[in-house]
Amino acid sequence: MLRSLIFALAVALPLSAQAMGTGPAPTSLANPDYAQAEKLIKEWKYAEAIPLLQKVVKDDPKNADAYNQLGYASRKLNKLPDARIHYAKALELQPEHKGALAYQGEMFLMLDDVKSAETNLAKLDKLCTFGCTEYTELKKAVTEYKQRKGITS
Repeated sequence: MLRSLIFALAVALPLSAQAMGTGPAPTSLANPDYAQAEKLIKEWKYAEAIPLLQKVVKDDPKNADAYNQLGYASRKLNKLPDARIHYAKALELQPEHKGALAYQGEMFLMLDDVKSAETNLAKLDKLCTFGCTEYTELKKAVTEYKQRKGITS
């Protein structure tokens, strides 16, 4: 009985995460510009990734993953106004986008807005019932930020 329950959960959880739209959209995976942009981002070539991602969102304006990656690349280039716009668009399209919530939270910390980062952390806590990388990474960033700033709360 317990094995059956564990198996059912193992099968259902990835499907439910996919249904929530928190993973890469199939169109993102199939789009060569998106794939090339992700490769460039992994190589820290953020400026080169941005035009490819801009093309992706021009062709597919509802692609939350591409907006999230645009936000990430912009944030890494310290273009925080652009990052803010892209994360907001990703979350407008997909309010439960875990990656956008986590990355936006990290941007909030760069802007010394720990309260907004903690709001995103609380959202991730609700979304990540059994834990997730996005929650863990943002929690770590918030904790380190508070330690650096001497915040005790």
